[in-house]
Amino acid sequence: MTTLVWSYQDEYAAERVDILDAVDSVFSSGQLILGESVSRFEKEFAAFHGAEHCVGVDNGTNAVKLGLEALGIGEGDEVITVSNTAAPTVVAIVGTGATAKFVDVDPATYLMDTSQLAAAVTDRTRCILPVHLYGQSVPMEPVLKVARAYGLEVLEDCAQAHGARQHGRAVGTAGGAAAFSFYPTKVLGAYGDGGAVLTGRAQVDKNLRRLRYYGMEERYYVDALPGHNSRLDEVQAEILRRRLRRLDGYIAARRAVAARYQEALSDTSLVLPAIEPGNDHVYYLYVVRHPRRDTIIERLRDYDIHLNVSYPWPVHTMAGFAHTEAAKLSLPVTERLAGEIFSLPMYPSLATERQDRVIESLRAVLATVDAG
Repeated sequence: MTTLVWSYQDEYAAERVDILDAVDSVFSSGQLILGESVSRFEKEFAAFHGAEHCVGVDNGTNAVKLGLEALGIGEGDEVITVSNTAAPTVVAIVGTGATAKFVDVDPATYLMDTSQLAAAVTDRTRCILPVHLYGQSVPMEPVLKVARAYGLEVLEDCAQAHGARQHGRAVGTAGGAAAFSFYPTKVLGAYGDGGAVLTGRAQVDKNLRRLRYYGMEERYYVDALPGHNSRLDEVQAEILRRRLRRLDGYIAARRAVAARYQEALSDTSLVLPAIEPGNDHVYYLYVVRHPRRDTIIERLRDYDIHLNVSYPWPVHTMAGFAHTEAAKLSLPVTERLAGEIFSLPMYPSLATERQDRVIESLRAVLATVDAG
């Protein structure tokens, strides 16, 4: 029996000719850094979202970090976000010199509980950073309402939600800026690291272009600090340009996988994903919930099925943040979820027969677990 884990190999096999042509086109162009491929991808990615500007950067973490800096967030500021997220979200906040302040998440969708935002604002708060988690959007109107009331910036973390929409509006177009990751497993993934920031504001776009290139507006002359070496690679940009044309297809395939899970598992004891009203979910991950999560995962290994947990440790409980005020927090929903949620295999090339094996094995395990 073959262990069922995600690999890019199937997708690479299907797209190999185009991917290799993308690489060759860049190597043949004579432009390896900030050339035509980056410029074209920025225009095309912005157009896909109906955004004014896109700036390609080297990875999703720096997309968040540079996005914050471009909005003027820095030393001594507070950024309100969630602890139920990938650690890089918070690492990026801390990297600007700001402090992450956490609110809890909604127990049904696992997204930011926007009802807690107003109470979390202090005189140091400068930004709200909603994380569009697992493939769907945080309710943005309550976020924007609080931001307007207190004069705060909004940076959307869209690393897991390429192509998702809320009430018809593309994620990443509601706030002052939005950060994307193109890590290979993402809904739109590169063949290495990559990231981008969208914005509708010309000054933020200008700030981002300076920030990613040492603080320079012209070559060899640093206009202002901070500055970074955070450029999107030309090869990855060309690959992303071509894969962007297939993004709608990737999303359709993910939704088909999710629909099969929904149909096959709706009568089990698993809590299946809940969709926020108005959201078009793109299913970066298919996250389910069960109070005996660890037992289920362990027993599935007997079937040679190895599942992932996203995320087993809330950020505020990690040793790396033990010295911060966040370590003293109690976030009951987030902390409970960390012991119950896990992800089922989810990728566009997941064959029906492989998914059926997951479903059948999972149902068999649940029958024994639920029986005590």
